[in-house]
Amino acid sequence: MKQLFASLRALALAAMVGALPTANAQPRPATALTAVDAEAFIDGLMPSALRAARVPGAVVVVVKDGQPLLQKGYGLADWDRNIPVDPHKTLFRPGSVSKLFTWTAVMQLVEQGKLDLDADLNQYLDFTIPGRNGKALTLRHVMTHTTGFEETARDLLTYDTPGPDLGRVLKGYIPPYVYDPGSTPGYSNYATALAGYIVQRVSGKPFDDYMDQQVFGPLGMRQSTFRQPLPDALKSQMSQGYMTQDDKPKGFEVISMPPAGSMSSTGADMGRFMLAFLQQGRLGDSQVLKPETVKLMHGQLTRPLPGLSGIGLGFYEQNINGHRVLAHGGDTVLFHSDLLLFVDEGIGLYVSVNAAGHERQGAWLRDKLFEAFADRYLPDQRPATKPEVDEATARLHAQQMAGAYRNTRREDSTWLSVLQLLSPLKVQALEDGRLSIDLAGARSTYREVRPYLWEEEHGKRRLQAVVENGKVKHWGLEPFVFAFIFEPVPFMASPTVLALTGLAVVTLLVTALLWPVAAVLRRRHHVAVPPARQVTWVRGASVLALVALGLWGWVVALLESLGDASVLLPMAQLAMAVSAIGGLIAAGLHARQVLKLGDRWSQALAVAWVLAFAVLLIVALSHHLIGFNQNY
Repeated sequence: MKQLFASLRALALAAMVGALPTANAQPRPATALTAVDAEAFIDGLMPSALRAARVPGAVVVVVKDGQPLLQKGYGLADWDRNIPVDPHKTLFRPGSVSKLFTWTAVMQLVEQGKLDLDADLNQYLDFTIPGRNGKALTLRHVMTHTTGFEETARDLLTYDTPGPDLGRVLKGYIPPYVYDPGSTPGYSNYATALAGYIVQRVSGKPFDDYMDQQVFGPLGMRQSTFRQPLPDALKSQMSQGYMTQDDKPKGFEVISMPPAGSMSSTGADMGRFMLAFLQQGRLGDSQVLKPETVKLMHGQLTRPLPGLSGIGLGFYEQNINGHRVLAHGGDTVLFHSDLLLFVDEGIGLYVSVNAAGHERQGAWLRDKLFEAFADRYLPDQRPATKPEVDEATARLHAQQMAGAYRNTRREDSTWLSVLQLLSPLKVQALEDGRLSIDLAGARSTYREVRPYLWEEEHGKRRLQAVVENGKVKHWGLEPFVFAFIFEPVPFMASPTVLALTGLAVVTLLVTALLWPVAAVLRRRHHVAVPPARQVTWVRGASVLALVALGLWGWVVALLESLGDASVLLPMAQLAMAVSAIGGLIAAGLHARQVLKLGDRWSQALAVAWVLAFAVLLIVALSHHLIGFNQNY
């Protein structure tokens, strides 16, 4: 489960640092960034980091002042065949970093007057995307991840399957809205794929052909493609992808919405892309975008929280050690990548690893590489932040923040909404006024430095909240704020409902377990009176409910392994419906009889059964464990 939803929310869990210095930070001198020093420094980090993370291989690229500074492979592209990573030949899958290339294509057509960022994008489609509350969807919403769409997960990634038909995928399921367009951040692969489909329709060329001819070609990226499966000429250059180096490779990952993440590329080619965007769209004699277009993409920011970093047109903003960075991360199940542009310093950094690694340390090590790189060559020279909030106010604000939250990149209309109930993000108020948050398996603490603005202790992230009438409306955390923010969970996803659900399940479990015990005791003590028919039905419904929960667990297991749940999902929905509805009816009939004639123990048990099935039914309906919707 952890791996699945980490991959679906890959960018959200990237955990790259960026914000203000910590209270104990001391200014340090910068080391000059030269080719010799960069190679020695990264050589000292990567081999041991790969071994510790159980990751076979990685590629690292550094560019500076219009030239490649370092292009180097580390480890192996194929563990079994002992093939090393070659930065000029080995293909990695940069995942959602691919989106930057899709945005480049969109902006080329904007330059040509063929696309309008603020027009209803239905004019570019051959099917209709409905608006919401009178607000039409635009390409600006798409590029700033403020479409308001629900997340989509089903068949997002498969292995060694034929390339998808983009139009058919997009028309097959249009995700419903959670928010009005333009109002709330919610990272969306579907929306990005929609932009790629618009590029295809407006240009009159298949998306893959357009990218080859108008983006990769002018940039000299001869070893890059969006095509799935890979062209024959590139197949032998593809790195294997692993969970860890101790596992067998899993095959070529096929992305069902290619413009959102299907690119394959070498490190050297990614370096050429970084150089172009650090040089106002120019690389050599090729001008892939006009300087004013690059400036627009980098400078016109949308900020979900006023005091935190935002997102431009496709590139999201970070503040690393006081330096402005434009970036994008990318995760498939197997490959984990990030691209950072220190735009004012003319420096670009790209890294990709070919395994998730032991306990997902593959994704973690790229972040640590960026942090170490910035601390060495671009250290924070700002003085430590002095808090402007007294301790009493900090304690009050921390108490206001304490609670359970869900993020705005989610599904409300499918069974995946149950994640809001099972795994909310919890914020704890500490006695001294600090906040404690567990995120992506790591705990961090924050101290308030300005009203409702917190700074991470022993870290570099910032957190800001919007509070109205003493209650938290929403809050955001860098660097995730461009992709989603957090809001309090509704009652049906609250810890109270989770506790009631747990009690209901325990009640049904005990009922099912004691059924054969009761039969044995009756036989042993020669009790001839069988249980009432309704009691037998209640017990049978309890067993079926546990079977339904087991089926749902199986559905989750299939999702984690990227298996096909098309048969199992409706079985789980049907079993839950029959057990919850049938159990409640049986328990109600039994209670009506027992409350008139039974003893107190029988009456209490009858009421417990009614409550257990009622809770199960309400939760199952609220979180779509009962229904006919096969999308998610």
